[in-house]
Amino acid sequence: MSSGVTRQRTEQCFRVATGLDPHLNLEEAQRWARVINEKLRASTTQRNGIMYSEVRRPCRVLLLLNPHSGKGQALSLFTGHVQHMLQEAGVPHSLVVTERQNHARELVREADLSEWDALVIMSGDGLLFEVINGLMDREDWEEAIQTPLGILPGGSGNALAASIHHYAGSQPVASEELLVSCGFLLCKGLVARLDLTSVCLGSGGPQQQRLFSFLSLAWGFVADVDIESEKYRHVGAARFTVGTLVRLASLRVYQGKLAYLPAESAESPGPSPTSPSSSPPEVPSPQTHATSPHGFCSSLVCRSSQRSPGQNVTNTFHNYCNSNNAFKAKRGDLAPASTPRGPPDSLLVPLDQPVPSDWTVVPEEDFVLVLAMYQSHLAEDLHAAPNSTMEDGLIHLFYIKAGISRATLLRLFLAMEKGAHLATNCPHLVYAKVRALRLEPYSAKGTITVDGELVDYGPVQAQIHGGLARLIAS
Repeated sequence: MSSGVTRQRTEQCFRVATGLDPHLNLEEAQRWARVINEKLRASTTQRNGIMYSEVRRPCRVLLLLNPHSGKGQALSLFTGHVQHMLQEAGVPHSLVVTERQNHARELVREADLSEWDALVIMSGDGLLFEVINGLMDREDWEEAIQTPLGILPGGSGNALAASIHHYAGSQPVASEELLVSCGFLLCKGLVARLDLTSVCLGSGGPQQQRLFSFLSLAWGFVADVDIESEKYRHVGAARFTVGTLVRLASLRVYQGKLAYLPAESAESPGPSPTSPSSSPPEVPSPQTHATSPHGFCSSLVCRSSQRSPGQNVTNTFHNYCNSNNAFKAKRGDLAPASTPRGPPDSLLVPLDQPVPSDWTVVPEEDFVLVLAMYQSHLAEDLHAAPNSTMEDGLIHLFYIKAGISRATLLRLFLAMEKGAHLATNCPHLVYAKVRALRLEPYSAKGTITVDGELVDYGPVQAQIHGGLARLIAS
């Protein structure tokens, strides 16, 4: 699809008669459908310097859905917009409706991943955060994190979905239009690398907590709005607008120490986002998992206690399947939650030690916000990192110094809707491309979020790991 064109789902009916036998007519129609689907796919393709590979066909998808995300309409949005797309594209899938926080993390940590070719979430960004950290909890994390991941926007923020749509060169859209666009990408099934950032919290000793992030790390104004706006979740994406106005009315200043490793100073630098013509590393073969000897159970797995009032899922096209059977655990591969997993953070030193000499220490200690981004969008309507490109191996670090007026800060966020905030040349806004960072809050109270999720308040440092995961993105 050409740049600047939005995707919309339309149905075309072709009437073909090869004879009086209805079975022959059906076979002819199916032959046409197979040819059309094959023409839409390619084993590999390259665009803007990014190499995409095709997920294994037929792609057996485990789809995890949070029924309470956004306005609580994720299940009806799935059945109304996505389910028929998957059927028509010949994508067999099992749907699991999550029951509680960290349910998805537990499921993917224990699942026999050889039964699935892709893990897809339909929710906001929080459920994907659970899935990624569940995969990284496993002893076989190196293989598990290669499982292609997909996203279908069903929450309030939908930042990764908006980023994928943007990377595809399409015009900005929201709500159902964004969902249809991501559904189309899922059916197309082209996979690219996804950067992950390891985030270390705590004192730096044995109790240090390590998380893996795909989107952002925030402290100050942005983190406060994200958490405080939870009370406005019923209004959907507008919750962030309401939260921003409320927080602007009582603007806070946060004291702390910020340091970072500039991208040009880091060892083993990743591909430069300004040189898309450079040859990217080849994406590994998507056929990571063996075909299950038990076959694929293409069924709807659902808990009735999670159904919203008035919702009826009995008209979906598959049968009920008990979740204990659907998720066969490889018990020998499970890692205790406290056991650190993942690649080493070669650019970081323990939090109780000074940062290395080649790091930049920010002289200011009074901030309005600190925001580290590794995707283009912070929400559907916030193009926060306009210089971000797919798998660029960069953390896009923004901070706003104290002293900015409420009116100027509001203008910055309005400009961010179109990714124009850097062009305002605001003297209080600083932007840097980095590979690692450390934040040490001095304020006794505050909020830190990772991918929009609240984490323990205190010292934190992070390092990006380029291309660690895989994402269905085109």
